[in-house]
Amino acid sequence: MEVLRKKTNPVKDVNLKLIETVGDMFYTMERADGVGLAAPQVGVNKSFAVIDVTHFQDYAHIKPFVIINPVIHEVHGEWFAEEGCLSIPGIKLNIPRASQIYVTYYDLDMNEVNLEADKLLGRVLQHEIDHLNGKLFLDLIDDDELKKLKKELNDIKKGLVDPGYKLLIHEEK
Repeated sequence: MEVLRKKTNPVKDVNLKLIETVGDMFYTMERADGVGLAAPQVGVNKSFAVIDVTHFQDYAHIKPFVIINPVIHEVHGEWFAEEGCLSIPGIKLNIPRASQIYVTYYDLDMNEVNLEADKLLGRVLQHEIDHLNGKLFLDLIDDDELKKLKKELNDIKKGLVDPGYKLLIHEEK
């Protein structure tokens, strides 16, 4: 999808269509055993994503949430961990990310939220915010590693890989 490589447009207001899309995104993410899903992944060129890290014991207390127009203000440290993407099924890579981030975003009521996140939650936020800026986790690996994935990536692009889930695509008008 071409929309995955575009910087998203900011959300100006929360309307019924956005709320319906958010609901579909949570449904899709849950069915795919994901922890985050950005609007471009479902064909929407708007700056929002859904996050749910409740599957992990250390984060079980954090309710699933929506980030709108997020901005990372500070990053600290580095942490390598395995990462995948619902839009690139079957590929998991050891990716470097900041170990701690400070982010500002808006919730569904358009209230500003400031959040300090580390380790897994920080990684998920960075991954989804990258999507909102037209970047994929593949952009964080070197060219040699990317060349090794050429066949798998071509198979994904051609639709030859069954991820075991379907992304509910919302066409923008």
